[in-house]
Formats: sequence, C-alpha cells, structure tokens
Amino acid sequence: MIKSSNPTQVKPTFVSIVNRLVYGIARHWLTIFNTLWGLYVLFPLLAPILMATGLTTPARIIYSVYSFACHQLPDHSYFFFGSHLTPSLSQLEAAGMPSGLNFFQQRLFLGNDQIGFKSAICQRDIAIYGAVFLGGIAYSYWGQRGRRIRWYVYILLLAPMAIDGTTQLIGLRESNWWLRTLTGMLFGLATVWFAYPHIQGAMDEALDEQMIPLQ
Repeated sequence: MIKSSNPTQVKPTFVSIVNRLVYGIARHWLTIFNTLWGLYVLFPLLAPILMATGLTTPARIIYSVYSFACHQLPDHSYFFFGSHLTPSLSQLEAAGMPSGLNFFQQRLFLGNDQIGFKSAICQRDIAIYGAVFLGGIAYSYWGQRGRRIRWYVYILLLAPMAIDGTTQLIGLRESNWWLRTLTGMLFGLATVWFAYPHIQGAMDEALDEQMIPLQ
C-alpha cells in the first residue's frame, strides 16, 4: 500500500523554497536589474549584426519582438554597416525606404547592403535603456553613499525629453539624433537615481524582517 504524502510536510518545503527565492531576489535585485537592462539594450544592437552576416531569421525575430516597444522609424534609428550611422530621410528613401507619410510601411524597412541595417529600437530608446544600464552599474558603486533625487528634480530632468518629443510629434520642429540621445540619457539616469533608492529601501525592509530562513 502506497502511503499518501503528508500535506504538513509538503507545505513547509514549498514555503522554504519561495522564501529562499524572495530572499535571493531581495539580496541581488540590483544585479538582476542590471543584467536584464543590459540584455534589453544588447539585442537591438545585435539585430543589424545578424542581418549583415546573413542570419536574417533571428534578426527578424528581434525586430518583431521589439516592434511592440518602439516605433522603429528608420529616420530615428541608427544604421550599422552602411555609409551613414544616422542617415537622413532623403538618403533612406534613395536606398529603398517607402516615401511619404506611411509610417507603418516605413517602420518595416530594416535596411539593405547600401544603407546598412537599423537597430531594433530607436536612438532615444537606446539612450534611455543604455543610460539605465550604465546608471545601474554606477549605482552599485556609488548609490549607497548618495541621496536620491527629489520628485520635483526628477520632473525637471524628464522635461527636456518630453518637450523634445512632444514638439516633434505635433510638427512644431524636427529633433535630431544628438538631442534624442542627450534627453534620453538624462531621463534614464534620472530614473535610476529616483527609483532605485526606493527599491533598495523596500528590499532592505524585506531582508530586515528576517522572514526568510538563511539555513
């Protein structure tokens, strides 16, 4: 006769596993965040490399996945392995990108041997997520000794990107790659120094409660 398992023995084991998992996340959250953000910004830069080397299927998978997170407009993107890192609209159209105001067709243009191949996210997004990754690395060294920025300072640091993006969107002016990069980096770094201290405080509280056995 097979004895049934005792629920009172299974439950503590399950709780112990969950507790250890939560403890590991709370203790190493910054390493986890930095790794994930590093991978998030790496894959869009890997896509044009794969295209240039003929590995178009994995490259298109990356483009498709990131299409849900970015507009991927060619004239707002970096192009690698071509004559210009930041080609103009006329250069892109000369290389085969659909002309006119059909943004849905334009965003599908990945590039070619003439113009190069675009990154899977736009210039501003590369700046934002790259800055979050680099800011997270810096925070791991200096964040504990610094003070988090106030919410109103965070809003002020967000304002340049909001102004640049909004005025371009409504047609008042046209932005450029260095403005997108500068405002995106400012926003990314400000986000780290505003949000990460709050996350650190929450994780420290979880560890201080000693609800998770270390043995």
